[in-house]
Amino acid sequence: MAILDSQKIDYLWKKLGYGSTKTDTNTNKKAPNEAIASPLLLRGDKVWQSASSIPAVLPGSSAGVVTVYATSAPDECTLDGTATANRSWPTGLTDWIPPELGSTYQVKVYIHTSGSAGSAASGGDQVFATGSGNDDEWFFDYQSGVLHFIGSNLPDGIDFTGKSVYISGGRYTGTFGVGGGTTLGGLEVASTTLTSTTASDDIIFDAETGVVQIVGTTGFVIPVGTTAQRSGSPETGLTRYNSSTGLLELYDGAGWEGIGDYTPIVDNFDGDGSTVAFTLSASSTTDGLIVDVNGVLQLGGTAYNVSTTTLTFTESPAAGDKITARFLTKTLYNAISDAAGSTTQVQFNDAGSTGADAGLTYDKTTDALTVGGTLTIGGLLQAPQATKLANATGTAGQISWDANYIYVCTATDTWKRVGLTGGY
Repeated sequence: MAILDSQKIDYLWKKLGYGSTKTDTNTNKKAPNEAIASPLLLRGDKVWQSASSIPAVLPGSSAGVVTVYATSAPDECTLDGTATANRSWPTGLTDWIPPELGSTYQVKVYIHTSGSAGSAASGGDQVFATGSGNDDEWFFDYQSGVLHFIGSNLPDGIDFTGKSVYISGGRYTGTFGVGGGTTLGGLEVASTTLTSTTASDDIIFDAETGVVQIVGTTGFVIPVGTTAQRSGSPETGLTRYNSSTGLLELYDGAGWEGIGDYTPIVDNFDGDGSTVAFTLSASSTTDGLIVDVNGVLQLGGTAYNVSTTTLTFTESPAAGDKITARFLTKTLYNAISDAAGSTTQVQFNDAGSTGADAGLTYDKTTDALTVGGTLTIGGLLQAPQATKLANATGTAGQISWDANYIYVCTATDTWKRVGLTGGY
């Protein structure tokens, strides 16, 4: 015995209306009493990822995720030979956009001479979903793209001989699936690209080359923090802006390096007819130094070579020759960003690293330089002349002089003097 139509309808009513499994007849168990859930299957591979990009009104031509089959170029259907004659007409195309996304997406149906899509709307017969009053309605399955004349009769007064059905409407042709891409606020994630809602501001990740490309002209902001906020275990290549030093800095695997400007260095020498080696003010290389003699550019590796701070000519420049060496040397920024010691300690080069000593300090508030050990002066000691009264402000150990006396502070605010006698 065949399944009764009433049973089929009961199944659909319970499945679609209540999301439940049919376990008995409608007489024995009404839909609200069915207890086993049976939601509709949602295929991930058929999810329209960019459905939000479908405009509310059918575009005049194909654009974005919508492919348009205009009335001037509708899609010609193929007769389904497995159904009753002229009843069903597949378009061969799926994912037509239904009118739930906008009334203008409802397809238009024309019957016209086969192979004449361009004149189907203007020269053919348009038939409507509600029919002509002769039980000749049609139904279009937007998912499968099949038109079916669902009414009792075919369209009234139309001879299908030598003719085809034509469909005008729009199809979704964007990305499908749930994992290949999604929309997050103003960003659309698809494969390896983050697309911004702002034009030309995409972020592209190239998994093969490891390159990250930020498309745009404005710039991008990197992490900002103080020296104290540096990572305790940084990765080599980590880059940040140090707000304490005002520098962009990079961790090179051994320490933090400040990235800054380059300072041009120019050294000038005079030839004497015999000297071939000249000492530069900074280290360089043969390829990193530009040398000219009397304004004539010299060829590195042929006329001269450079080893660290020594410039050596192949032949000694003549007496009176003017030698100019130009090169770039990096400003010593890591001495600031990696400062050693306490706040007032003076920094110095300690075997290539920044060093400091508690015995050498400078207090910028009092403008006082303090040397804890022996002070050796290679030149002349010069200071502004200042006459000191016996009770002038002072600290033990301070010395001053004028044209007649040398003054020594022997205790707080206590000075003694000795006269200057003799002369040339």
